[in-house]
Parts: sequence; structure tokens; C-alpha cells
Amino acid sequence: MSSQTYFLIIVTTVAALLSFYISPKAKSVRSFFMGQDNGDRQPSLLALTFSQVTTWIFARSILNAAILGYFYGIGGALAYAAYYLSFLTGAWIIQSLRFRHGFNSIQDFLSDRFGLAGTTSYNFVVGVRLLSEIFANLLVIGLLFGSDGSLAYSASIILVGVIALGYSLMGGLNASIKTDLYQMGIFIVVLVALLGAVFFTGTLDMVAVFASTPELDNPGWVLLAVAFLQVWSYPLHDPVMMDRGFIADRKTTIASFYHAGWISVLCILAFGLIGVWAGLEKTAGEDLAVTLTRLIGDWPMVLFNIALIISCMSTLDSTFSSTAKLTIVDMKIGKPTLKNGRLAMTGFLFGGLLMVFFGSKDLFSAVAVSGTASMFLAPVIFFSLWMGRRDIPVWSYMISFLAAMTAAVLYFTESSGYTNIVGPLAGVEHKYAKLLVLSAATLVIGCGAFMLGMATNIKGRQSVEAS
Repeated sequence: MSSQTYFLIIVTTVAALLSFYISPKAKSVRSFFMGQDNGDRQPSLLALTFSQVTTWIFARSILNAAILGYFYGIGGALAYAAYYLSFLTGAWIIQSLRFRHGFNSIQDFLSDRFGLAGTTSYNFVVGVRLLSEIFANLLVIGLLFGSDGSLAYSASIILVGVIALGYSLMGGLNASIKTDLYQMGIFIVVLVALLGAVFFTGTLDMVAVFASTPELDNPGWVLLAVAFLQVWSYPLHDPVMMDRGFIADRKTTIASFYHAGWISVLCILAFGLIGVWAGLEKTAGEDLAVTLTRLIGDWPMVLFNIALIISCMSTLDSTFSSTAKLTIVDMKIGKPTLKNGRLAMTGFLFGGLLMVFFGSKDLFSAVAVSGTASMFLAPVIFFSLWMGRRDIPVWSYMISFLAAMTAAVLYFTESSGYTNIVGPLAGVEHKYAKLLVLSAATLVIGCGAFMLGMATNIKGRQSVEAS
């Protein structure tokens, strides 16, 4: 093992010990599931904002942003950063859902509007989303410490997963918010140091970076268009973000979303621009890691890997706390006790590990499939939430859901090479072009079904007008 790998192990160990030290042991259900401290006090604006940022700057997000910039230039970097506009749409969703309509959870809202069909379909999608978060972040950790299938790869995945689970079991959502604060501090220091290492190479040409995607049909620009379609529904299907919308008062909550938005966009853009710079300097046969190591050296590259580790741990603890709330509080699978919450967390870790060792290794596919699946919620947001319409039949909702699920499955099979249906029909070949077609079709079908439902549901419309 190299000295850099030993150093990464030491950093991971220190971060783990610090997380256990900082994590408060939950003494109440509100602390464990709802993020209040043991005195039932809400988190501060700084704590809630930093928690939002660190839980959304996943290890896979950093890697994806850099890889997209590496291969597709500034278009790829901007495309991934655009997904972080979800904090703006997320703020608008919470503003309407909680503070305008008075619902205490997304499930309560969907049950009120669409009954069992609404909650069942939603819980399925967000459950898969949470499993994919565990899978994707642990996968990044494994690749940092060893090649796929090696002992170091498997051991690091299991150990980091168990460590994050361990301190999450202690304090639930409250522990996650507490540890996010210090993890964000470390992340900012590491990012600044990494940017400094890139700057002092003397090869960073910002003009070349911003001119790195001259072709309008570049997959990076196509993916940017996809992001603008998916960003409307993406927040609602992410329980990690949404859970933080029900913790604090109105002013603190909305401000935390807005501040998390601009901070996250800047952080992700920074990693994306590093990827663009590396792509401009790459030679034939190199991948991102090899190019960056050659450009900035072994030890500065360790900074990049530390950022991945810190982001992974922060995302994992938040994901575990959201799995507990989803299964025990929102789905009511068991009584809302600390024991049941901890059992739910443990179960999801096992599920995530199964996906790591037996599932796909394509990191962006997890994002794209999840984002496409979430698009059944776009017409729900537009018509049921923001417009306040109650006259939409369940069949409209189910058409939107089935369209999104079909598109998500098609994207996965198309990008994995199992099928070739979209290309011949739409006249496109690249997987991101296919993703754009599928996303646009899903949005059109879903919104069309809702508008048709409102037009034909005369009885429901008349009741709304009468009220």
C-alpha cells in the first residue's frame, strides 16, 4: 500500500472517530426522526444550510461533475451543476406543501390528493432512491481504496458503511445535522486547497475552459437540457432534502434552501471545472484520475479523495436517517420507536451493499434513472400543489407514474445496451440524447394526462368552483 493510501485510511479513521464523538445520543423520537436536539430545539440556519449542502454534494456527485467536465467540457460541468437548482424548486415545493397547504409530510399530501395509489407509488420510488444513494457513495469509496473485486475494495465499502451506520444509529437525523456541520468545514478547507493546487500548476487557462464545448450538439449541452426538465420534480423524490424542510420555522427553512442552492452550485462547478481543465490536458488512453495525478501530483490528488470520503460519510448518515423516517414515520411499517428506526437503517445498509456487489457500476445511470423516475411528480407539483387543483382523477396520476417508470426502465436498458428502441424511433444515438427524448415525452404525457383529467372530471371541477 502506498503512503497516500495509508494517509487516506488515517483521515477516514479520524473522521469516523470525530463523528462518533460529536453525534449526540437521541433521547426522544423527535430528536431521532425529526432532527430536533434533545431539548426539542430546531437547528440553526447555518447548521441546516450546511446539512443541506453536504448531503447533496455526494461522493458520486463530485466524481460525476468532474467526469462530465473531463469528457464534455464546460457543457458537462454546467449540466451537473444545473441539478443543484433543485434547491430553488425544493424551496418552492416546501413553501407550498407545508406553509401554504399545511401538510406535515409528502405522504399526507399525496394521500389527500390520490389516496393509496399516491403514497404507494411515491414510497416505492423514494425507497429505491435511498438505496441508490447508499450504493453509489459506497461504490466510490471502494474504487478509492482498491480495484473492483479486490479485498481492499470490499473491505473499505463494508467498513465505511458500518461506520456511518454506527453513529447514525446513535442520534438519527439530529446526529446527521450535527456531524454535517463539521464535515462541511473540512470539505471547504479541502476544496480551497485543491483549487490552490490546480491554480499553482500554472496551466489553468480559464478562456480555454469556458470555450471547451463549442459544438451545440455536444452531449454536455444535451444533458443540460435534461437537467432543466428534471429539476422541477427532482427535489420532491429526494427524502434527504425534503426531510430538512419540516424541521425548522418558515424563515429558517426557506433561507436554508436558498443558501444551500448557491453554495452547492459553486462547489459542484468547482469540481466540474477541475474536470474540464484535466480534460483539456489529457493524453490518449488516460482517465480522469490518471490525468489529475499527473497534473497535480500524488499528494494534492489525496485532497480530491478526502473530499470524496467526507462527502460519502455525510451523505450516508443523512440517507440512513431518511430511511428510518420513511419506513417508520411516513410508511408506518412499525411503531415510531428508536429501536424500529435503527432496524430500518440497518436493513437499508444491507440493501445498499447488495446493490454494490451485485448491481450496475455506472454512477451516472443511478442519477439519470432516479431523475427520470421522479418526473411523474412534475404534474403533481404544477397542478395539484402550486395550482391547488383537487379535481384531478387518480387515473391521471397513474398514467404519469407509468410513463415515468417506463422511461426510467428504457433509459437503463438503452444505456446498458440491452435494448435499442429509442434510437430508431427518435433518430438519436447518444444515451443523453435518448434521455432527453424520454424526459420530454414523460413530461408531456404526465401533464397531458393531468389536463385531460381536469377537463373530463366535471364533478370534481364543479365542487372546486362551488367551494
